Amino acid sequence: ALPTHDSADDGGDDGGGDDGCSNDTDVCLSISGSSLNYNSSADIAGFQFSHDGCASNADGGDAVANGFSISASDNTVLAFSFTGSVIPAGSGTLIDLGSTDCMNSSLSDLIFSDSVGEELSAAFALVISGCMDDTACNYNPDAEEDDGSCEYVEDCAGECGGNAVEDCAG
Repeated sequence: ALPTHDSADDGGDDGGGDDGCSNDTDVCLSISGSSLNYNSSADIAGFQFSHDGCASNADGGDAVANGFSISASDNTVLAFSFTGSVIPAGSGTLIDLGSTDCMNSSLSDLIFSDSVGEELSAAFALVISGCMDDTACNYNPDAEEDDGSCEYVEDCAGECGGNAVEDCAG
């Protein structure tokens, strides 16, 4: 029988929903430094993606730790096991991209499969943008990417980004 994947989000660490991907995403990806990280609700038996040249030295991570062979070229990374090994459902570093130059937009054509060759849905987690300077009056502690929106000026009424100029002296 083929494995089944429950796409309902039960609030657990199941590859979808709470980690920034939609509930029906089997493999949710994110990049931190040179690490391509994953959160998967299913065992991963192989993966492939295209890149803009930033991952030509990709190697390591849970892919190698689970016996995968990695082939990284100038524009493609391919990984699978000759022995049928899988990367178990869960989370971790899928592969080290070999460079900190990779961004979500650097990787495309994501292809992931399970142990019977069925496609696993894969997507990048949504990145929360906002002001990351904790001295700004509109600091967003949840932001993972600075969007340049930081505001430092308070009006005479003490409102961040406000425009009160009258009636402040009483």
